[in-house]
Amino acid sequence: MILESLPSQFCLKDLSAITGRVCELRVNPHQAEADRAARAWFNSINLYDDRKRSKFVNYGKFDLFAALSFPDADLKHLTTCLIFFFWAFSTDDLSDEGDLQSKPDAVQAGHDISVSILNDPNGPRPQYPYAAMFYDLLVRFRETSTPGACKRFIRAFEAWSSSQVTQSRNRSQDRIPSVEEFILMRRATIGGAMVEAIVEYSLDLDLPDEVFENPIIQAMSDATNDLMTWPNDLCSFNKEQSDGDYQNLVFCIMNERDVGLQAAIDILTEMLAQRVDDYVELKNQLPSFGPDADKELARYLHALENFVQGTVLWYYLSPRYFRGVDVTNRENLVVPLFEPGAF
Repeated sequence: MILESLPSQFCLKDLSAITGRVCELRVNPHQAEADRAARAWFNSINLYDDRKRSKFVNYGKFDLFAALSFPDADLKHLTTCLIFFFWAFSTDDLSDEGDLQSKPDAVQAGHDISVSILNDPNGPRPQYPYAAMFYDLLVRFRETSTPGACKRFIRAFEAWSSSQVTQSRNRSQDRIPSVEEFILMRRATIGGAMVEAIVEYSLDLDLPDEVFENPIIQAMSDATNDLMTWPNDLCSFNKEQSDGDYQNLVFCIMNERDVGLQAAIDILTEMLAQRVDDYVELKNQLPSFGPDADKELARYLHALENFVQGTVLWYYLSPRYFRGVDVTNRENLVVPLFEPGAF
């Protein structure tokens, strides 16, 4: 019913200008070197045939994503961050658009294999390629991360992986969740908590657990997750509707509020602007955790803001979402709707 009412095009405001009110954009100088190292690793996994691997890597522009999102990481850490993207996006694609798109039992089986690595960190490297990538990522992560960051990454992975099963189950049932339910689930499916741990790792930050247990920090975490996920849903909507995938906040708003596509996009864009205001207000309420922790927290929040802005800009620059669309002028971008199966 929703697909039958979609227009031939929609207009999208410059989302990076909205998030750019609080998030700085910078670029890491080690992009090319990190890309060479991470590609060599990814090629060794033999996950795809040559054609599919080339399309995945070149269309993804994950090297640009990493350079924009981790501007202060050194070469070794930036390479790990890029490996994280290769693993996360290939695994996400498997359940989003691949063989397991609407097969929650199969997604659950893959989840169980990966979780077994956490339960036996000294065990052998798995044969299952997605789990093998995760194994390699954990080895690199544990080399320099603090115990707290490692614990947070593992806990975040478990939540993210479980959310992939839930999302796959929703797809298999053609179920469109409520807006509130989807926002909560989306914070998990985007892997926001994993990103936060990777941000910690990227700079070898040492923050005490009490910082992350603080309600203001937790509310800021929800806000930055939304600042990443809502632009993603706005930018990826076209691709996902072409794939017949309705697990998108735009669809949820259309369904719940009984509005058309442009109205739903405008509503979500206004929600994003309000979320930026929420983040600013929360940041002004930050308590002190002591001189040393405050200094590390300032670096962490700045790095997280860098990640948000790099992510939002990458949504536009990656052909994953705007293939064939000129995004030079993003102020009022007119986006033609992709035909079904265009991707």
